[in-house]
Amino acid sequence: MSDGSSTETLVAILRAEIAALTPGDRLPSSRDLIARHGVGPVTVSRAIALLAAEGVVVTRPGSGTYVAARRTPRGDTAPDTSWQAVALAGRDHDPGADRGAESAVADGASEPLPAGTITLSGGYLHENLQPTRALGAALARAARRPDAWHRAPAAGLAPLRAILARQAGSGVGPEDVLVTGGGQGALSLLFRAVSAPGSPVLVESPTYAGALAAARAAGLRPVPVPIDDDGVRPDLLADAFAMTGARLFYCQPTFHNPTGTVLATERRHQVVDVARAAGAFLIEDDFARHLGHGRPVPRPLVADDRDGTVVHLTSLTKPASPSLRIGALIARGPVMRRLQGMRLVDDFFIARPLQEAAVELLSTPAWDRHLRALATALRERCTVLADALARELPDWTLARSPAGGLHLWLRLPPTLTDTAVAEAARAHGVSVNAGRRHFPAEAPAAHLRLGFAAAADPADLATAARRLATAAHTLAPSG
Repeated sequence: MSDGSSTETLVAILRAEIAALTPGDRLPSSRDLIARHGVGPVTVSRAIALLAAEGVVVTRPGSGTYVAARRTPRGDTAPDTSWQAVALAGRDHDPGADRGAESAVADGASEPLPAGTITLSGGYLHENLQPTRALGAALARAARRPDAWHRAPAAGLAPLRAILARQAGSGVGPEDVLVTGGGQGALSLLFRAVSAPGSPVLVESPTYAGALAAARAAGLRPVPVPIDDDGVRPDLLADAFAMTGARLFYCQPTFHNPTGTVLATERRHQVVDVARAAGAFLIEDDFARHLGHGRPVPRPLVADDRDGTVVHLTSLTKPASPSLRIGALIARGPVMRRLQGMRLVDDFFIARPLQEAAVELLSTPAWDRHLRALATALRERCTVLADALARELPDWTLARSPAGGLHLWLRLPPTLTDTAVAEAARAHGVSVNAGRRHFPAEAPAAHLRLGFAAAADPADLATAARRLATAAHTLAPSG
């Protein structure tokens, strides 16, 4: 009998025997099969390999061969992924991780919205506010470059790094810039690079929900530091460093998300000094530098930092398009070398055509024209929504009329919860962000974050306010 026919015969015998066994039962050893069926070791190995390829058995080196779980026809029953509980054992699970996963989509579309829904959620510009014509032209010019598809340097294209360095301030050079795939990826990279899993990271409270998600995904423990109308309080920040031993503080000094706060001038140096005294890094998320409403924007903290305390983060996705996944980290000293090393491990480099397109876009007068028009449009939309809310929902408290950014931050009356309002609003054709996602710990009160840049037209914002009022009235206590 040939080896092939012996193998087929043994496979048929074993398949019949396995049918009478239970998943998890152990098959006889190879030595027993050789003796029982009068075949050679090669035949046994081939038979077991074929059965394993079919999913009939599972081999465990050093242990033996076992009957696999029964397969059912596709669609007859729900997939059984219970095995993953064992495979993932040993990976610590943060009780806040599920909440963090939801937070990760707080500035994007987590799921399709029903037709006719007015979008006050998310954190990107509507298509009619994006410089689509300039983006298309920049991408077309970039694609025609003879080296457009060559490998890009790990740190990013030199012209793009030079442009981003100039935007950050006179004290920053191209050698301090690492081009990243947008702001969220940069946050993830930073949290993994700077702090070990289990370490505390200080954050403003409230803060950007995506930062909380990235910190938790890196195994860090977000610790809240309250803010007031002038931003984070330096005295409370110093106390938090002293109590936790943290070596990292994440903040948004300019047009804070979600509150719109700008860190006061007298506090900007103080906050950096507190971090430096604690031997800690300060992550300056400067996502909204190009989202001002027409007033002068304060200098970035990194522009006046010479000791490498500040690690600066910026991005083009907010003022341009969600798909222009170009951002940058600005850092000095060993931390930059660590970030560059992690870049080589993670993804080597950012796609060159996208970087070339960013250079083209930022180098043309069309970019400056876009930013001026965008400032006017955002100021108008902010005013329309704030006025409509004051008219329709006078008992909702607006934290401030922001001078930049994409959101309004409202405190709800004590009788309402943010999640209930968000659900009712959706049922009435408005999507909003529940405020609790923005707090690293318990929220002191119920809030909503309402965006004014994702709606198709300013008139939709007034309509959204009326729908919100109707939704709130359905939740009002009776009697």
